[in-house]
Amino acid sequence: MPKMGKADRTRVMILNSALEFLWDHRFRDLTVASLMAPTNAGRSAFYRYFGDLHELMRTLLDMLRDEILDSTSIWFADSGDPVLLVDEAIGRLVDIGYRRGPFLRAIVDAAVTDSRIEGDWQQFLKVFDDATCSRIEADQAQGLILQFDAPPVAYSLTRVNAHTLIDAFGQKPRKHKARVQQALARVWISTLYGNEWVAERASTLDRKPTEPPES
Repeated sequence: MPKMGKADRTRVMILNSALEFLWDHRFRDLTVASLMAPTNAGRSAFYRYFGDLHELMRTLLDMLRDEILDSTSIWFADSGDPVLLVDEAIGRLVDIGYRRGPFLRAIVDAAVTDSRIEGDWQQFLKVFDDATCSRIEADQAQGLILQFDAPPVAYSLTRVNAHTLIDAFGQKPRKHKARVQQALARVWISTLYGNEWVAERASTLDRKPTEPPES
């Protein structure tokens, strides 16, 4: 892996500072001054990498999109048992949501009053709408999923994911990862592949986690 230069380190430091800030604050409270305070770099350093806070948030959203696509590609692109693959993909998605929940919450909050962020958020979701729709239609062509109008179902499933992850992990204390994963897996598997698959995996999907809620 190439060694990271000073400029790259500064940019990463700014991005990490934003993610850390959003753990405990709303986007409306974020300023360049508050963002740069923990970095030991001045305001001018921020503007060397980002035109404004909106560009910063869009960069973080693009990074999150790529991280999710990379982690969940096992279902979107791979062959194999589609039920096992979607179950694993949901698990990976929940892991990311657990770490990035406050950022997702900040994006949704900001989208209410900032049309640019609202547009970025809708484009973010559309990527997953399209990928989910493509996989549904491919599985329908193979007879693995019943015939129905795929786009609105894909839209609904991705919105369930987004709402659930934000509600479960958008602030502390965060909810059980295992319970969230079980719930989303049940919704996706039963919707796409049928209740018989849920019955087959009931011992996993219905297992009650015993660990205490995580902070």
